[in-house]
Amino acid sequence: MDIGFFREYCLSKAAASEETPFDINTLCFKVGGKIFAIIDIELFESVNLKCDPEYAIELRELNPAIIPGFHMNKKHWNTIFFNKGLSDKFILELVDHSYNLVFQSLPKRIKDSILLT
Repeated sequence: MDIGFFREYCLSKAAASEETPFDINTLCFKVGGKIFAIIDIELFESVNLKCDPEYAIELRELNPAIIPGFHMNKKHWNTIFFNKGLSDKFILELVDHSYNLVFQSLPKRIKDSILLT
């Protein structure tokens, strides 16, 4: 997977946006103003994704390429390494999981406005 494909996939989600709020190398993908994925543009070695806490533990136990979220709340975020044995399909499923968690946490009026577009 390359950064261009990953970026396009994230931006294909309903109402997804991107910005660099922390520095010029840290790209965040958001829905409803909340982050669902964070990557380093320059290195593109890993992605931080939101995750259900129980599923996060399960993933970490089964996959050495998944660790507690670097610089994130380790209960709710995982760092997933690219090119360490995980399929692109599986990584994109984890992006979907993250996006859906964040979307479901949005206030009803914001969710409704996204669904209407």
